Formats: sequence, structure tokens, C-alpha cells
Amino acid sequence: MKAPLLAVAAFSGTGKTTLLKKLIPTLRDKGIRCGLIKHTHHDMEIDKPGKDSYELRKAGADQVLVASRQRWALMTETPSQSEPDLAYLASRMNRDALDLILIEGFKDEPIAKIMLHRDAAGKPFPKMLDKYVIALASDKACELNVPCLALDDVEGIAEFIEEWLKTQES
Repeated sequence: MKAPLLAVAAFSGTGKTTLLKKLIPTLRDKGIRCGLIKHTHHDMEIDKPGKDSYELRKAGADQVLVASRQRWALMTETPSQSEPDLAYLASRMNRDALDLILIEGFKDEPIAKIMLHRDAAGKPFPKMLDKYVIALASDKACELNVPCLALDDVEGIAEFIEEWLKTQES
């Protein structure tokens, strides 16, 4: 089975990255190998000026793959594309070496997702509850047709994901 996709989606400032930084090691402790695709609306640089790979990419290489014994990374220039295509990005990952690919963002994609809501963030209650939402993690009680998880209960969220993964194996 190829690793299923599971998005953690919410308004900016809700705590997606904060949750994922705690959730990934918790899932790993449960033996779940996680990959991650993160969407950002910002122009990003993952390489540094002065580094050979940066200079070669800036010289005009459309793709630069940097490799060492510890890791490798592929940087691809996409100036003519609008938004990145999640299916394409996921296809670039070795899904056979993973049990789960977590997605940060991409809240409008037709994939399973856990929506987050943090009352203190001052954002409206998620209107993005659609048929792909498998749970809501919130810091306030809710009554919905999907499980409501405590936003700060990382272990509980990890257990929910672990059980959900079992349903994806068929």
C-alpha cells in the first residue's frame, strides 16, 4: 500500500506547524513513518546565497539536486506555474518507504484532513468542513458529525491517526 495523504488544515496562525512538530515524533514513536508536504504562500528560498547549489540554480538550472550521505534535496524552478499540484508533489515522494504523508495546508484539496480551530487565534469557526474532514481538533468543545479532538492532546490526535491509518490499508 502506498502511503495515504492526510492534511492538517486551518487558518494561518492556528498552530498547524506547532502541532506537526509535536505530532510527527509521536507518530514516529508509534512506528509510523511520516513524510510531509508543506504549502506556503510566501516566496521561499531553501538554499543560501554563496552556496554552489544556489549559484548554479541562479545561473539558470531549472532543477538542482543536492546530495550527501545524510540527505538529498531536489529544487525545481516553477515560475510559470500558478499553485503547486498536490498530486504531482506527492508523486515525487517515495510513498513505498512511508506509512503516511502529512500535508500542511492545501485545505481545498479533496483529501482526508483534520481541521484545526484555536479560539484564541480569533478566526471564525472552520467553514471548510466538507466531506473530506475526518476530524476537528479544537481548543473548545464542539458537536459535529466528525470526531472532535482536543487540539493540545497530541497523543490523542496521534492515536486517532493511527486508527484512521488502519482503515486505509484495505
